Amino acid sequence: MINFATVGTGWITESFIQAAKLSKQYQLVGVHSRTEENAMKLASQHNAPHYYTDLEEMARSEEIQAVYIASPNSLHFEQTLTFLKNRKHVICEKPIFSNLAELETAYKTAEEHGVYLFEAIRNIHTPNFKILKEKLKMAGTLRSAILPYMKYSSRYDLFLEGEEPNIFSAAYSGGALVDLGVYPLYLAVCLFGKPKKVSYHPVVLRSGVDGGGTLLLDYEGFVCTVLCSKIVDSIIPCEIHGEKGTFILEDAAPISEIKFHDTRTKESQILSVNLEDQNMVYECINIADIIETNNRVEYEQLKDWSRIVLRITEEARQQNNIVFAVEK
Repeated sequence: MINFATVGTGWITESFIQAAKLSKQYQLVGVHSRTEENAMKLASQHNAPHYYTDLEEMARSEEIQAVYIASPNSLHFEQTLTFLKNRKHVICEKPIFSNLAELETAYKTAEEHGVYLFEAIRNIHTPNFKILKEKLKMAGTLRSAILPYMKYSSRYDLFLEGEEPNIFSAAYSGGALVDLGVYPLYLAVCLFGKPKKVSYHPVVLRSGVDGGGTLLLDYEGFVCTVLCSKIVDSIIPCEIHGEKGTFILEDAAPISEIKFHDTRTKESQILSVNLEDQNMVYECINIADIIETNNRVEYEQLKDWSRIVLRITEEARQQNNIVFAVEK
């Protein structure tokens, strides 16, 4: 059983706590919020014995073994370092950091202090992702892929009214690609590997970040198109096209259904299994297993995928002069 604590009080933190409980491999012992009222409320809701408004005090606690961080993106790096230096495993919500330099510094710090650092990215831990990766060869030689994740954000209404919510702010390392876009991007990287070339074509908002965009990933013999947006909706599925057949994914995250359509027979079959309603449970289980069994092979694979994804989003931003405040 891993004693863990949380940073952040949004819906995603609630979801992780519920998933951690469902996994039966974690025990919530503390929560953090900048305000005492919110910290007390969250602790009370989940019977956590401790609540904190001081991050350093929380990091020094000997009861806490791991910390889940779901604060605004720009705060991830400094908060993660605080916990790693106090020998706490860190599970940091995607996007893990603003750029590759932060990631490498954090990985080095984790190694120096004998702890693990994970990026929380739920879709690649699900049984359906593992099925897709295993069955990918059914499609034969791949020729194209289109992976959309486009979901209108209610916070965009606030943006249109003149405000600047965190997710649409360069001050908080926001934007569509590093938010929703990392889900389909992770699929591409985990299934196809590191692309030969990256080209991003964003809709840049007045705040200097992307509200949406089209990311082209060049591979040997095919191009993968990632569509992401927080300012429009899309109902089109993800598709991976091979010479022998096509995979149709109902969604990029959590990959609730996978269908394979045979090019020659024109027949289709469902390959997926039903997921838990609280689908973050799979990443909770995998991460706990890696920690408890000291599975360095799987850990290094996850680190490599995080590196490639972050390198791509950083390059995509640089192509379009999208600069976060932490980089100035």
